[in-house]
Amino acid sequence: MPVDAPLYPVNLVVAGRPCLVVGGGRVAGQKVAELLRCGADVHVVAPEIDPELAALDGVVAEHRPYRPGEVSGYRLVVAATDDPQVNRQVFLDGEEAGVWVNSADDPANCSFTLPSRVRQGPLLVTFSTGGTSPALATWLRRRYTAEFGPEYLALIELLADERARLQGEGVPTESLDWQGALDSGMLDLVREGRLAEAKERLQACLSSSSD
Repeated sequence: MPVDAPLYPVNLVVAGRPCLVVGGGRVAGQKVAELLRCGADVHVVAPEIDPELAALDGVVAEHRPYRPGEVSGYRLVVAATDDPQVNRQVFLDGEEAGVWVNSADDPANCSFTLPSRVRQGPLLVTFSTGGTSPALATWLRRRYTAEFGPEYLALIELLADERARLQGEGVPTESLDWQGALDSGMLDLVREGRLAEAKERLQACLSSSSD
C-alpha cells in the first residue's frame, strides 16, 4: 500500500547513534550495511541471524525474539522480518515511544520510508515513489547510477574548495552565480581530466557575477 500523504524529504545524521534492526536475513543485512556505512551503532535482534551479518564490525547481534517496547532505547528502527505481526508490533511500539520506524516493503507500518539511492562521495541522489512502485524507483536508480560517476566527486571538491577560499577571504558566496558556472561546461572539463581549466572557468564565472 503506498503512502498517501506527501513525504517530507530529510537526510538523517545517524553516526554514533543507536539504531535497531529487527530481523536477521538478506533484507535486514541490506539495511544494516547502509546504517553502518553512515556510522550508526547497529543492534540486530532476531531468533536467526545470518552469520556474515552478525560478524560485521560495528554490529551487536542478539539471537532472540523482539521484545515488545524495546524500540524506546533507539533513535531509529528498521523492521525486516518475515512475520507481519512482529513488524506491526515494532511499528506500534515506535509510535508509542516516538521513535521513527521503517518496515521493509510495508509502507502501512512505516513512519519513514527509504528511497532508492545513488552515492558518489558526499553526493546523494534519491528516487522515491512513496511506495506506489518500488520497482520504478529501483529502475531509476539503476538507470542513473552510471551518470553520477567519480567525476562528480572531483566536481564537488572543486566547488567546495572554491567556496571555502572565498569565505576565508570574507566574500559572501550566496549571491554568486554558481549555477552559471555549473552550466559553463565545467563537468565536461572535469571528465576530461582538465581540472585546472575547470577551476579557472569556475573562478571566472564567479568573479563576473560579483562585479
